[in-house]
Amino acid sequence: ISPVPPYSREQPIFTTRAHVFQIDPSTKKNWVPASKQAVTVSYFYDSTRNSYRIISVDGAKVIINSTITPNMTFTKTSQKFGQWADSRANTVFGLGFPSEQQLTKFAEKFQEVKEAAKLARDRSQEKIETSSNHSQESGRETPSSTRASSVNGTDDEKASHGGPAEAHLKSENDKLKIALAQSSSNVKKWETELQTLRESNARLTTALQESAASVEHWKKQFSACKEENDRLRDKIEELEEQCNEINKEKERNAQLSRRLQELETELQDKELELEELRKQGEIIPQLMSECESVSQQLEAAEKKNKDLEEKVRTLRTEVEESKHRQTNLKTELKNFLDVLDGKIDELHDFRQGLSKLGVDN
Repeated sequence: ISPVPPYSREQPIFTTRAHVFQIDPSTKKNWVPASKQAVTVSYFYDSTRNSYRIISVDGAKVIINSTITPNMTFTKTSQKFGQWADSRANTVFGLGFPSEQQLTKFAEKFQEVKEAAKLARDRSQEKIETSSNHSQESGRETPSSTRASSVNGTDDEKASHGGPAEAHLKSENDKLKIALAQSSSNVKKWETELQTLRESNARLTTALQESAASVEHWKKQFSACKEENDRLRDKIEELEEQCNEINKEKERNAQLSRRLQELETELQDKELELEELRKQGEIIPQLMSECESVSQQLEAAEKKNKDLEEKVRTLRTEVEESKHRQTNLKTELKNFLDVLDGKIDELHDFRQGLSKLGVDN
């Protein structure tokens, strides 16, 4: 339903596009979006009533229907945002423009229309005062002329003086009848426009309720994001503990590597010792008894060497398993950090939206 009736003489005199907001009726602080996207905002001039209105329609919903009065003030709150209070609608409207230049043009037009409304009000008051003074003067002059003719004039003079006064009164009566007919016609128009305004107010009330529902929806989403953030923090703590375990495992692996090197060095020493014993067995054949003893030592050394080799193989197996576990842990940690980076980016974008909304406020 259009806020401008088809029979009205209102015509748009300035049109622009902006995002429309209304002050939250409960808090009187926060802005509630009245449109999901930029909509057309127009100044309308009513030639019959000599009045100006700001009207904006989003689809079939009227989101602005504000009559401009001389007492209104348009305030720039930022480079691209402005607002004005409408006491008749009991709300505050806000407009967000794509550029500072469009905001400046709208503000200048608001001031121009405000001055025109003030001038129209002053002219209307002057007409009312002039009409009132004219009626009072006519009322004062008619009795004085009648008294003068009745006291000082003859019957012929009374007739001559009574004719023009009666014609003047008849003319005044005709004017009053015409004014009364026009008033009746204006009353009908005003009643129709009042009904239209009531319907517009009902639609605005519905829009405010929808905006309140949207606010509740955003609050729920914010709570869900907060819970998700807390869950991610707990997960980060768990990962930090896992990282500590990984560091401990690395330290154990380093210790095993050092022990392995020590065993290899000891094995080399034993091999050198074994080689020396073999040489002694070849060089001194007369010391058979000692060779038997050396052979026994050699057997013991070889057995010990096998034990050491077995330990080395065991340690190498443990090192390989530890490296495999470490690789798996690194892969799991990288995958989780990728997911965590995505979640942090989403939280950062959401935080920027909230910060922007706060700056606009």
